[in-house]
Amino acid sequence: MRIAVAGSIATDHLMTFPGRFADQLIPDQLHTVSLSFLVDALDIRRGGVAANICYGMGVLGRSPILVGAVGDDFADYRSWLDRHGVDTASVYVSQLHHTARFLCTTDEDHNQIASFYTGAMSEAREIELQPIVERVGGLDLVLIGADDPEGMLRHTEECRTRGIPFAADPSQQLARMNDVRELVDGAAYLFTNEYEKSLCEQKTGWSDEEILDRVGVRVTTLGPKGVRIDRKGEPSLHVDAAPEVRKVEPTGVGDAFRAGFLSAIAWELPLERAAQTGNLLAAHALEVAGPQEYTLHRQQFVDRFADAYGREAADEVAQHVLS
Repeated sequence: MRIAVAGSIATDHLMTFPGRFADQLIPDQLHTVSLSFLVDALDIRRGGVAANICYGMGVLGRSPILVGAVGDDFADYRSWLDRHGVDTASVYVSQLHHTARFLCTTDEDHNQIASFYTGAMSEAREIELQPIVERVGGLDLVLIGADDPEGMLRHTEECRTRGIPFAADPSQQLARMNDVRELVDGAAYLFTNEYEKSLCEQKTGWSDEEILDRVGVRVTTLGPKGVRIDRKGEPSLHVDAAPEVRKVEPTGVGDAFRAGFLSAIAWELPLERAAQTGNLLAAHALEVAGPQEYTLHRQQFVDRFADAYGREAADEVAQHVLS
């Protein structure tokens, strides 16, 4: 199963604030906020939702196709992704802009305040999917993640026109975009977190039931409560989160979940196994600083899977992971 992942490719600047944002906010002064946070640490990491998802799929043994726009400063990053099993041959290189930058500060409660400089990402709208289809011999699924808004709309429409199944994952761009119906309608999968689920309903004007009329599978991540999967006419499926060893840095945890989920779908495993695989890979990402800093050892992964979800489930996944 060939899966392409379209979305942002960025460098992450991750900072840690040794306090709580909530303690610094004055409720009756929120209309005139002027704050500066003295941070304890700065880590510069590889990131971007599409690259993070592809990295996770790569370490699980898949060969995802990365679709996005970067600057001419991408050479080292490309080498890193290539080495971890990602197909980067269709990445668009801008002649004008640097690769995008994500700047994020996390407090001790794992709340985050972030800014994003688009840079070369603004040229993602120039990418056509059909040449990629021809290069790799067809696509079975395209995940359309947070990216240049015009690029997201273009890729979604091209998938509809060409009959390519797509997964909608608008995440951070939900707050900015007004054409959310165009991103969601007809998706084989719709990924959001719990807050984005409500925002998606608000932005589309569709109820939960109406959205389920328009998508195949609705996947809602619930943080430490796990994930819920909904399909029209079927009971909700809830899968508990995988236990983590420690909480270090939440950036990229959702991307790791998607990587695990999509890998299991490519292995043709049921939705419950897909959610379990996603949850466990998300735990790996949470335990390190940076969205592409975790490593995966097959037997350790399978043993953790068995501890979290049972030996029978682990044996099903073990046939595929890193194979």
